[in-house]
Amino acid sequence: ALGTILWACVGWRCWLSVVIYLLLGSIVTKIGFKKKKSLGIAEGRGGQRGPENVWGSAATGALIALLIKIQPSWENLLLIGFAASFVAKLADTFGSEIGKRWGSKTFLITSFKPVPPGVDGGISLEGTMASILGSVIMTTVMLVFNVISSVNVAFLVSFSGFIATMFESFIGALFQKKVDFLSNEVVNFLQTLCASLMAMGLVLLIG
Repeated sequence: ALGTILWACVGWRCWLSVVIYLLLGSIVTKIGFKKKKSLGIAEGRGGQRGPENVWGSAATGALIALLIKIQPSWENLLLIGFAASFVAKLADTFGSEIGKRWGSKTFLITSFKPVPPGVDGGISLEGTMASILGSVIMTTVMLVFNVISSVNVAFLVSFSGFIATMFESFIGALFQKKVDFLSNEVVNFLQTLCASLMAMGLVLLIG
């Protein structure tokens, strides 16, 4: 369903960019999987993605794709939001999966108190660096496939993706255990929506 929406609304370049995103996310989830499983912090189903993971990560992108089809005069701006949503999610996946496996010290983002790896809102230096790497990699993919059109826009998209990842950690630390409906998938949607709105807002602000 996601593939059909993307191909029909925004074409093969956006579709292929998302396929690469899914591939990269799956690969990084598998890295150090045995160690993460032994600690009880590995993704379920042996790291395989289910429908809820797909839509939690891609709902923002799919909605933007539909909006582009409805209002093609907004395409250039909306594609920036589309790109930023997947940049943010890959940044989050890189940071979470690499941080859980190789993070030497994990701190709660709201207080910087030490916490075990895998805790909602927990960050590490290694995970943060991995988030930056994931953001840059996915932005490069979007640039190569001409989803975004310039290096200047790419910088804003990458920046927005990383900041949205930090925002996601704050949401996890402050609210995820306290609000019943804030599942990982809902938080992922909020993160990608934040990245999209931020990227489009920065482009409009800076021109």
